Amino acid sequence: MDIFYYINIYFNGDYMLSKCCFYIIKIKRNFLALCFLLFCLCLLLFSNTNLPAVKNGLSLWANSVVPSLFPFFVATELLINTNIVNILGRFFNNLMKPLFNINGKGSFCFIMGLISGYPIGAKIACNFRENNICSKEECERLLSFTNNSGPLFIVGTVGISMFGNSTIGILLLITHILASLTVGFIFRFWKYGSNTYNNDTSKNFSLNKQNTITFNGLGEALGKSITNSISTILMIGGFVVIFSSIISILKSSGILNSLVFGLTPLFNFLHIDTSFISGLITGFLEITNGINYISTIHIKAISINLIFTAFILGFGGISVLLQIWSIISKSDLSIKPYFYGKLLQGIFASVYTFIMIQMLPIFNFNL
Repeated sequence: MDIFYYINIYFNGDYMLSKCCFYIIKIKRNFLALCFLLFCLCLLLFSNTNLPAVKNGLSLWANSVVPSLFPFFVATELLINTNIVNILGRFFNNLMKPLFNINGKGSFCFIMGLISGYPIGAKIACNFRENNICSKEECERLLSFTNNSGPLFIVGTVGISMFGNSTIGILLLITHILASLTVGFIFRFWKYGSNTYNNDTSKNFSLNKQNTITFNGLGEALGKSITNSISTILMIGGFVVIFSSIISILKSSGILNSLVFGLTPLFNFLHIDTSFISGLITGFLEITNGINYISTIHIKAISINLIFTAFILGFGGISVLLQIWSIISKSDLSIKPYFYGKLLQGIFASVYTFIMIQMLPIFNFNL
C-alpha cells in the first residue's frame, strides 16, 4: 500500500512542502506471495539441475505411483458403495471400539489404508466424514493412524530394491504396523466423549439404505470412481514433481549443505555418522528420495540406517502431509491429529525397530 508523508524541507532560507511516497510491505500478510515468487526465481536460476529432477519425479510417479495406487483408488471408491463397510463394522466393532474409540466401520479405513499405502487411508476417512459414516471426532482419530505406507512399498521397494534384503522389509513392515496401532490407541482419547455428525439431513443416511451398486448402475458407478481416482492420482503426481523441484533447488543453492553443516555438531555429539543428515532432511521433505539416500550409506552398524528409515516411513514426509491436507481441505476435519499422529508413529517405529534388532538375532544386520 502507498503511504504519503508531507515533509518540510529547508532550502535557501525558505521552507518547501514536499510529498514523498513510500511502499510498505507487510511481511506476515505477504509471506506466502514472497515464498512463491522466490520459488519461481529459483526455478529459473537453477533450471539446469531442476529440469532433470522434474523428469525424474514424473518418471517416479508414472512408473511407480500410478500402477500401484490407481487400481486401489478405484477399488476403494467402488467398495464404499457396497455393503462391505457394514459387514466389517459388525465384525470388528467389539475390537475397534475398546481399542481406538471408533465404531467398527472404521476397520475398513484401517485395513485398506494398510494394504494400499499413502494416501488411501486419509481419503477413506474423508469419505466417511462426507457420507456421515463416522463422526468428525472418529474420522480425525482415523486420520491419526490409518494412513500408512503399504506392504508393497515397504517390502518390495524399500526392503528388496533399496536395501537388497526382503527380511529388512519385513522388519520395517512389522514395526510400522505396531507403531500405527500404538498411535491409534493413544488417539482414542482425542476429543474423548464427543461425537459430531453432519447436520445436513441430505447426508444423514444409513449405509444400509444407501443405493448400493447394482449391475444396472455398475457403469455409472465405475465411471464416477475412475473420475474421482484420476483427480486424486493427478494431485499426487503434482506433489511428487513439486517436491522433486524443491529438493533439487535446496541442493543446487547450497541450502541443504548449510543445514548439514548446522546439524553436524549435534550428530557428532550423539556419535552418529553425519552422512545421514542429508538423507534425513530429504526424507523429512519427501519419503522416497530420503529413504533411497539413506539406503546408499554403507556403515557397519546398518541398524542406524534401519532406525532412520523406520522413522521416515512412519512420518511420511511433508509431501504426504500436504497431500492429506489437500484431500481433507473440503471437509471440516483438522490436520492436527494427522500431523501429531505421524510424528508419534515415526518415533514409535524407530523405537520398535531398535528393540527388535537388539532382541531378535534374525533382524540384526550389523557387520
